[in-house]
Amino acid sequence: MQTEFTLAQLADPDVKDANDILRMCTHCGFCTATCPTYVLLGDELDSPRGRIYQIKKMLEADETPDERTVLHVDRCLTCLSCMTTCPATVNYAHLVEHGRQYIEENYTRPLPDRALRWLLTQTVPYPRRFRVALTGASLVRRLANLMPGRLKAMVGMAPKRIEAPSWVDKPQVIPAEGPRRARVALLNGCAQQVVGPEINEATVRLLTRHGVEVVVARGAGCCGALVQHMGQEEQAKEQAKANVTAWTREMDGEGLDAVIVNTSGCGTTVKDYAFLFRHDEQWRDQAERVGRIAQDVSEFMAEHGLQAPVRKTDLNVTYHAACSMQHGQGITKPPKRLLADAGFAVKDVPEGHICCGSAGVYNLLQPAIATQLRDRKVANIGKTRPDVVAAGNVGCITQIASGTDVPIVHTAELLDWATGGPMPRRMRHMQIDERPTEPAPAAAAE
Repeated sequence: MQTEFTLAQLADPDVKDANDILRMCTHCGFCTATCPTYVLLGDELDSPRGRIYQIKKMLEADETPDERTVLHVDRCLTCLSCMTTCPATVNYAHLVEHGRQYIEENYTRPLPDRALRWLLTQTVPYPRRFRVALTGASLVRRLANLMPGRLKAMVGMAPKRIEAPSWVDKPQVIPAEGPRRARVALLNGCAQQVVGPEINEATVRLLTRHGVEVVVARGAGCCGALVQHMGQEEQAKEQAKANVTAWTREMDGEGLDAVIVNTSGCGTTVKDYAFLFRHDEQWRDQAERVGRIAQDVSEFMAEHGLQAPVRKTDLNVTYHAACSMQHGQGITKPPKRLLADAGFAVKDVPEGHICCGSAGVYNLLQPAIATQLRDRKVANIGKTRPDVVAAGNVGCITQIASGTDVPIVHTAELLDWATGGPMPRRMRHMQIDERPTEPAPAAAAE
């Protein structure tokens, strides 16, 4: 793609990076076929190709963005399906994040939009605040249908029951069972601590059962993805710095074999910390060091091997590949292989490359589109007739669960259950035979 930035504009390193990305795009249009918003709306401006062109014109003009450009950039889920499809390897993720930052700095949103975005950035990344907010929302959940669109979506997504804080979220070192095979730090995340604390607990049990010492590092917290996707890069950097500092301290101390992430959206961000600090010499090397050892829990377990299941697990499990897992990190086979090794009959979701509509807080900012995508995903899941659905991202779990009665749980919960842990909470209403597997017959004497 031809660009028309001035030399003065290109002196800005962020603009230069955007220019480099833009010039790689050939406008072939392959991305339109896999873009969820284009598939739903059929509008070129709601495709990656259309958004690339709008961001190009916005940055070249270096003026206040117009409402139409903001509308279509806001509608992007950042699912990154376009990056999987793109034959020219255009890094759309980095381009759209720069576009959002530019909009945040140069466009004044209507007051209700500003208020909602402020509320989300000031609550969701902070577990204590988020717990208070969800507790309030749960009290008025029955009135959700009487509320306007976005407020209705926010209150409607509030869980009926707010779980108590988990013991695993405190800074600590959790010893391995048996001889220590590895030492890792666990990113406990932010929203997940509140809406899915059982996921971190299952992850810790799974790791320690396999000889892994787990460190919950003091000072680590939100990965920064939520605010970054809303154009607030400086706040994202501050949150990333806290994590980099906490994990570097552990790496320089007793050492770490990996930083384990069990929320795929966070994993995509942590692995990309080096780009976030690309123009900051003080933080770039540390961020790159952290990114090199960051792994999704399924990646790590696939490398280290799963113990044989201790109970019959012959359930039909449909695996939902979170966008940030399959497109953001390129992880496709390890979760399904692990589930199969654990004894489950694993199926894929038809049209699995299309987003479920969660996308961080997209389902709160764009509830109409998010609901259409959720219903489409639920319908495709239903075609596989699953006993249970597995996913590697708490946002997807929450989103899909709001549209189906089929239990949906984290992959780590199923692996933990198969190898000796408790049955996942969302499955406890099911009539499942939990008898242990019979030991293999002894070999016949010669």
